[in-house]
Amino acid sequence: MIIEEILDSVKQELEARAVEDIRIGLGYTAVKLDDGSCGLAATMRDEISACCTVLEKAGALRNERADSLAELALSPDGLEAALGVATINAILGRRPLEGECEASEIVRDLGIAKGDAVGMIGYFGPLIEPIRRACRELYIFERRLPAFQAVVGERPAEAPRVYPDWAVELLLPRCDAVLISGTTVLNKTIDHLLRLCRGRVALVGPTTPLSDIFAKYGVSLLFGSRVRDPARVLRVVSEGGGTATFGSAVSKVTVRLRR
Repeated sequence: MIIEEILDSVKQELEARAVEDIRIGLGYTAVKLDDGSCGLAATMRDEISACCTVLEKAGALRNERADSLAELALSPDGLEAALGVATINAILGRRPLEGECEASEIVRDLGIAKGDAVGMIGYFGPLIEPIRRACRELYIFERRLPAFQAVVGERPAEAPRVYPDWAVELLLPRCDAVLISGTTVLNKTIDHLLRLCRGRVALVGPTTPLSDIFAKYGVSLLFGSRVRDPARVLRVVSEGGGTATFGSAVSKVTVRLRR
């Protein structure tokens, strides 16, 4: 799996670090390491146990070795995977990448044109209209389909059609450009999705590991985040916030990968 390769790429740095703080919020999970670095990953609420205790090791994770926590990225449990990926992202967040900039324009950077069919894995509300105006066809795929039925119902004539996630098998190979949520790294679907892609591919969102390893799997662009103010991020995560409330505590970055 790609996440195994990414984990291996940061293993030496992880072995030298310990966990200083962990916050599991409604929108995001944040992990801060003892060198001050901090990483984020989405909290997959719909995949968390309904029991009052959702993490058996709760209360005993502070000061744990960072490499042990990062290995949870390989877990089939969504919450454990979020802790693992957030830990990996804390390390990657300190690494500069060639081809990185803070200014981004997804339609332009991904080269979306009028004749293109575009696939969107995950419902990125702010991106939908700009992409729809720029392309011929937009296919949106969402695992949590019922959560978006109300949105479509409010504006039936204008709202985009949202397909179930299994429809990627039929439609993704037709797409000239594809945006994939970084959460696919958590649920381990990223490898299969990339095998289905035939066009230009971008990974999107704060969960996205900023790793050039994705280049050899056909990814052209990473639209991710770097934590600039860990104290602010930890507080926002604890209070149920996310991308709209991080503000300047998190910088959005664009990385153009070279194959």
